[in-house]
Amino acid sequence: MANSTFLRFLLLLLYQYRSKHAGIALISSLIVALLGSVLFISQSIQAETALQLEMQPDFVVQKIKAGKRVDIPVEWLEEIQEINGISSITPRVYGEYYFAPREEHFLLFGVDFFDEQSSRAVEKIVQKTDLRKFLSKEQMIIGNGVGKFLQEHYYKDFYNFKNPDGEIIKVPIYGTFDKETNIISNDMVIMPMELLRSIFAMDEDTLTDIAFNVPNEAEWDNILTKLHLLHYDIRVITKEEVTKAYHNLFNYKGGLFLVLYLITIMTFILIIYQRYAMVYSSEKREIGILRALGWSIKDVLKLKFFETSIIVLLSFISGVIAAYCYVYLLDAPLLSNLFLGSENLSNNVTFMPMVDFGLLGSIFLFFGIPFMAAVLIPVWKIAVTEPKEAMK
Repeated sequence: MANSTFLRFLLLLLYQYRSKHAGIALISSLIVALLGSVLFISQSIQAETALQLEMQPDFVVQKIKAGKRVDIPVEWLEEIQEINGISSITPRVYGEYYFAPREEHFLLFGVDFFDEQSSRAVEKIVQKTDLRKFLSKEQMIIGNGVGKFLQEHYYKDFYNFKNPDGEIIKVPIYGTFDKETNIISNDMVIMPMELLRSIFAMDEDTLTDIAFNVPNEAEWDNILTKLHLLHYDIRVITKEEVTKAYHNLFNYKGGLFLVLYLITIMTFILIIYQRYAMVYSSEKREIGILRALGWSIKDVLKLKFFETSIIVLLSFISGVIAAYCYVYLLDAPLLSNLFLGSENLSNNVTFMPMVDFGLLGSIFLFFGIPFMAAVLIPVWKIAVTEPKEAMK
């Protein structure tokens, strides 16, 4: 069979059934785009989170009472400092401030900008801030979600915090974080540590928790043992535990969506199979004529293989491009809430471009092979019959 004849038949088939191919390609592109969007969002958030986790301390010490975290006495800081192998120990003060009428909250974080470890933890989100000007008086830097929320309640330049003692504390707004950091800073408020103490009415001799590093990883188990021997009501959280918690969260959400996707793709493949299993008489006649003209079963399957491959390839490419534009150009409206949540302040994030070509290749094979099988199996059943029967 001449290549020109084969190519002519291939183009003729694509043109003759263009409306059918266009419909299938459109649905296929939407399915690929949906899965690609979720994968792009997941990879981007995990990459951004991994960068933040690298800057987090190795250990965080908390005090537990009746299963709940309570403030730590400052004396614990001195006790932990005496343990050999510990470095960059940092007292921390933070907490959630609830806005009762709307049942929403901000994360207030008190930072000692003269402490190396504290300033390093928020280095990325305050890197463009003039700290000298910011520390010239008591004021705060807020996330974009907090800023939008305050403007909706007519707080443009300041906010009046109410502490547990009923005292109103007016705090000016110095500025907002960059939108690029919204994944971590959207509902965050950073202010000097002493100002935050007054908002929470915390004693000067208490802390929220204590963070520190252990440069020698071989000493981690030994440090954990010494910490638990200090007090019976102590809780130690390691960086590994925090990392696993984030990964489990993303894997759970991504896995939940993947199950739904599998159900959708298998349903679609079954529809495609049923469609081609009930081949129209005109298509049967075409296959019968080709067989009568001397085309072998292999030639017929080859023709249908290339016809379907073009549809699969175009669907996949258009779906991936649509997913990329949706996530990285439009910031994935609606779908981003699957991972970021929407129960608190709305979060308009800018996702970090991340493309895993190995994963995309796996998706292509997982999508393309069942698609090809759903088409070629019915065609093969017709091609192996006698040409006279196929042309009836």
